[in-house]
Amino acid sequence: MAGAPVPGAALAEFAARAFTSLKVPEGDARAVAELMVEADRLGYDTHGLFRLRQYVNRLRDGGCNPAANPHVLRETVATALIDGDNGLGQLAMAQACDLAIIKARQAGIGWVGVRGGNHAGPAALYVRPQARAGMIGICAAVGSANHVAPYGGTDLLLGTNPIAFAAPGGADPFVLDMATTVAAMGKIKTLAQKGEPMPEGWMVGRDGKPLTDPNRKDEGFLLPIGGPKGYGLAMVIGLLAGVLNGAAFGSDVVDFTKDTESPTNTGQFVAAIDIAAFGDLGDFTATANRVFAEMRASTPLPGYPAVRVPGDGREAARTQRVADGIALHPALRAELDRIAQDLGIAAL
Repeated sequence: MAGAPVPGAALAEFAARAFTSLKVPEGDARAVAELMVEADRLGYDTHGLFRLRQYVNRLRDGGCNPAANPHVLRETVATALIDGDNGLGQLAMAQACDLAIIKARQAGIGWVGVRGGNHAGPAALYVRPQARAGMIGICAAVGSANHVAPYGGTDLLLGTNPIAFAAPGGADPFVLDMATTVAAMGKIKTLAQKGEPMPEGWMVGRDGKPLTDPNRKDEGFLLPIGGPKGYGLAMVIGLLAGVLNGAAFGSDVVDFTKDTESPTNTGQFVAAIDIAAFGDLGDFTATANRVFAEMRASTPLPGYPAVRVPGDGREAARTQRVADGIALHPALRAELDRIAQDLGIAAL
């Protein structure tokens, strides 16, 4: 059960204090903290303040560079490759998102790869700006730990490898942000933190039998969506976000939770497609909104709720959390208090 809501500004200030206590420059600390809180405002609670402990541990133990200087390694009119300098992942990804939009305005499309990165929160953060700019956004990443076996195998060689898309819409932009597994590992970790079981079908043990205790997650592996199709999609993302960028993929991936001392060389990419390069933005939006309305008007199956379009309700939920604050589960609140004690900083 969630506790009393906490203002987003207070959460951002707390996270920034944690980062600056670990020698992250104040500007970078505030930028990352704000993106983490934005994830919580949008309802991506497995990728917001919940991740602070992992980031703190890696900064503390030397696995993440507090004074990173993400920079462009190579560039063309439509593409770029950024080295994240092993810093907090949000820094390189925010830069990649901004640069992709700039390039799309010039060339119709912008594609920016990242290597030397780290976990950067939900991919949705790096596609929503494109939708606001009248563009289509795409983002994908190699997961920050291998929790998935190749289809039919038992060796952990793949991550959840998330992918996100966004496009302009009505009150809510179309935003699809998904892992290539049935469930993201972050959801399983939050269930463990809350002491709740996970449904069958999310994970299996190496004997092929279902796992439902989130505390036993290390005894098995996550299942890909659609069996071999999800496996294939995760491989494609690994090639585009990992191999293409000179980033980790397969057995080179470092588990950023268990190993807090080694650079992860996480690979990601952000793309922007300028709709105006293909036609009129107003026509695109009108047609998309008509199709979205058709989807929502589809008669639900018995026992099913009304049909939704990916992204529906996010803006209203965000507006409410901006006004009322963000509710924290008592287990997360307790973890934030422990972080404050460990770092010798003021608690929330």
